[in-house]
Amino acid sequence: MKIVVQRVKNAQVDVEGNTVGKIGVGFLVLLGVTHGDTKEQADYLVKKLCNLRVFTDENDKMNLSIKDVNGQLLIVSQFTLYADCSNGNRPSFTEAAKPDQANELYEYFCKQCENNEIHVEKGIFGADMKVSLINDGPVTIIIEK
Repeated sequence: MKIVVQRVKNAQVDVEGNTVGKIGVGFLVLLGVTHGDTKEQADYLVKKLCNLRVFTDENDKMNLSIKDVNGQLLIVSQFTLYADCSNGNRPSFTEAAKPDQANELYEYFCKQCENNEIHVEKGIFGADMKVSLINDGPVTIIIEK
């Protein structure tokens, strides 16, 4: 399981011209699931995400977590995080989990974030989504388990 975390001033996801998820200050999280990923791995990533200290304090030092700044999460499933570009120019996505498994872990991940008392907005699993954001910093971190 892999997440790409972007610290944002705001972000939103639209499907077919309709906004389905929108946040202010917080993280845009792109979540990829591969074969054999488990709820235990999701729990590890949720803990890391919810305690990641990359928001600036009064001394302009990255020292605060999303909880400390009352931030929000926009979580978007993204199978392309498991693209294999080692052969040719057309990526292979065989390392991405099957949709049923990926959606189950995506929903579990989102629920666990909500259980940490963080407001969560989501994309629509499997939809063609348009994601927009203002990356703050920019700060972009990749965490894998």
